[in-house]
Amino acid sequence: MKKRVTVALVQASPKLFDLAGSLELVADWTAQAKARGASLVLFPETFLPAYPRGLQFGTVVGSRSQEGREDWLVYYSNTVVVPGPATERLGKIAAEHKVWLIMGVTERSETGGTLYCTLLYFNPEGQLVQRHRKLKPTGTERILWGEGAGDDLQVVDSPYGQIGGLICWENYMPLARMNLYQQGVEFYLAPTADHRDSWQASMQHIACEGRCFVLACNQFVRKRDYPERFQEELADQPEIMTRGGSVIISPLGEVLAGPLYGQEGIVEAELDLSLIAKSKMDFDAAGHYHRPDVFSFEWMKRPVE
Repeated sequence: MKKRVTVALVQASPKLFDLAGSLELVADWTAQAKARGASLVLFPETFLPAYPRGLQFGTVVGSRSQEGREDWLVYYSNTVVVPGPATERLGKIAAEHKVWLIMGVTERSETGGTLYCTLLYFNPEGQLVQRHRKLKPTGTERILWGEGAGDDLQVVDSPYGQIGGLICWENYMPLARMNLYQQGVEFYLAPTADHRDSWQASMQHIACEGRCFVLACNQFVRKRDYPERFQEELADQPEIMTRGGSVIISPLGEVLAGPLYGQEGIVEAELDLSLIAKSKMDFDAAGHYHRPDVFSFEWMKRPVE
């Protein structure tokens, strides 16, 4: 087991609604993170092809518009099929730089039209070793994404420790967090689209609760980054659509790097892995603070039929 590891969060804007262009940005940002010594590189929620903040896709309760369906088609056409050419490219990027590459994508079902908000894990050999689909899209995200089955809430073993995570507001689901704690998660990944101050408080809480390193990564996106076809719809939106807030937090709740606001950039930190054991001296959510004689918890591993 390694004693120290450098991790990097990429806070950037993709080339919105352009999968091929965004993959080239992934290659560039990953190279920059590797040059800073990173062995694990995390990208935000749905970096590929974008988190479409501010768009309605022509939807109101009870009806949809033809123009909205055309906008939807643009988004749909740039989503990621797993496996497929995009995952092959991501695997090559991970292998070229010998990093753990964890990527937020909008995934398109291979057998239908349903989309999912998904987190993909590639190891330094370029293998796709884990795929997690968001359990419950938040609010009007349900127009975009289906619900994950929940059979993929699995941590991944690495030379640095157990890696796992939840996407955006999944992190507000106490039992989903408890599932990761019981598996011994040590690097807790929280890619998000939430840039509010309250998100920072939640991330510190989770670090203290889980006695794990928390890596929370968001995009930085401006209105002018959207394609021209969407500018009229976004006319009343602020110039900065997503302000970032990427942050790295220790198992005792100490902010190690970030939060970064108002710009693109890489948030990185060298982590002392001994802090994980030290932090559990007085609290362990899945150990001596669990009280299984009082509480019971079961993860339903089978996918929904």
